[in-house]
Amino acid sequence: MSTTIITVGWSDLPLELLQTIARHLYTQTDYIKFRAVCSSWRAAAPLTPRHLPREFPWLMLRPSRSVLFPHRRAFLNALNNKLHLLTLPEVSSSRRRVGSSHGWLILIDESPSIFIINPITRAKINLPTLSTFPNVLNFDFHSVGREYTLRSPGAEVYTCNLRKMRDSFIKKVILSHNPYNDSNFTAFAILNWHGDLAYCEKEENSWKFIDEARSYCEDVIYFNDTFYAVNKFGSIAICDVKNAGFPKVSFIKMQQRIGGDMQYLVDAIGELLLITRYLELDTDPERLEHQFDNVYKTVKFCVWRLDLSGPKWERIMSLGDRVLFLGENSSLALLATDYPDCKGNRIYFADDYSEANYDGISGDHDVGFYNLEDGSIEPLPCYPRISHWPIWITPNPC
Repeated sequence: MSTTIITVGWSDLPLELLQTIARHLYTQTDYIKFRAVCSSWRAAAPLTPRHLPREFPWLMLRPSRSVLFPHRRAFLNALNNKLHLLTLPEVSSSRRRVGSSHGWLILIDESPSIFIINPITRAKINLPTLSTFPNVLNFDFHSVGREYTLRSPGAEVYTCNLRKMRDSFIKKVILSHNPYNDSNFTAFAILNWHGDLAYCEKEENSWKFIDEARSYCEDVIYFNDTFYAVNKFGSIAICDVKNAGFPKVSFIKMQQRIGGDMQYLVDAIGELLLITRYLELDTDPERLEHQFDNVYKTVKFCVWRLDLSGPKWERIMSLGDRVLFLGENSSLALLATDYPDCKGNRIYFADDYSEANYDGISGDHDVGFYNLEDGSIEPLPCYPRISHWPIWITPNPC
């Protein structure tokens, strides 16, 4: 009696079997590799899988120096020190990153364009251009070196070139929701020069200022279905922009003066925290030998919980099981117990205070994690000492 063996190629496996396998993949990395095998495997795995848990944040590193793969980007998983390579021609050296939120990067370039892109799926959504901010009076490509005409809060009119607008007009942009889950998301921007706050709804043609909240420009977070912005001293502006064209602003004024060099707001799983970051001038002789500009480094963080009975910021000495991610990204909190080998009570941080943050500038950037228990700081082992401005992003294909 003979036995017939039928050989089936990987690309010819039944669709139902492939779909079952795809549903039982539980990491973004495995899912991406599965879809990369061939077209039939890709067809069996939806581009936006909604069963995957949230991945531990990645740190986007500098672009590839490879001639063969010039658009390849490396992303570092800070939990296991593994590098993930993605092809992202949209994140070019001519564009500057002004934030990451819900797994999307926010980018601007020397033209007026602003857009968000998901680095996993490469889905792209345009936002209103730089020329649509209320203080931009005119934009003219042909006026070389003074393409933008702007007006200051004091009614002074001045001009600005393409590169300066790209590099310094916007400080940070965050999103209210993941565009995959809520197509009616709101983008919220902090501007650098005059401390203005601006917002736009998806598919709107221009940005709107929130005049009452000017100078609340240290950081912003989406919390309890509205935007909370903080000023240098820890006071809060609550900006409700759901009523189109008529934002409602209320304030939480703090009597105490919060110190530190930088402030961050974090939705720490239902609790609003203020994180203060302390910097010092780096005097390491070896580092200064290769650096022409002053270099600062993080030396400490303090954590405060919002107590509305005061109102006041109450100092807390432990995050418990929570882990925070701070930088140019929309600040993020996770539970360490959701990730094997992850330790709580830590603050992962990236450099978001250097003068430039696009790929034409290199520097000795300030990246690592802070242990709130003993005050120690550890650099990330796989992060290159001399690199480009890093940014945290939560890989999120759906």
